[in-house]
Amino acid sequence: MNGLEVVVLLVLALGGWYWMDSLSALELVRRLAQEACARDGVQLLDDTVVIERTRPTRDDDGRLSLARDCRFEFSVEGTDRQVGRLRLIARELVWLELTSRPRFHVINGGR
Repeated sequence: MNGLEVVVLLVLALGGWYWMDSLSALELVRRLAQEACARDGVQLLDDTVVIERTRPTRDDDGRLSLARDCRFEFSVEGTDRQVGRLRLIARELVWLELTSRPRFHVINGGR
């Protein structure tokens, strides 16, 4: 195997890992959004959960991790659409915001 083949294989492996990790993170975001909506008595709107931004960051222990900023939509009365946002670092919820509510949930220091 020459150097180019090794690089291509590494890029493909990294891309596959990132894709699988993103799918796993999206499922976690869906679950967290559903729990937050249930807790606040609002309805999570199906198929509105998206990861808007992914970037490298350091976690509380100084390890390199991925931070994901996510958005979802929910309804208070069944006819409206509100936006909620949350941030994950690795698999840890850092902050969550439901815009129909005046409060802002800060978890673990709110990076």
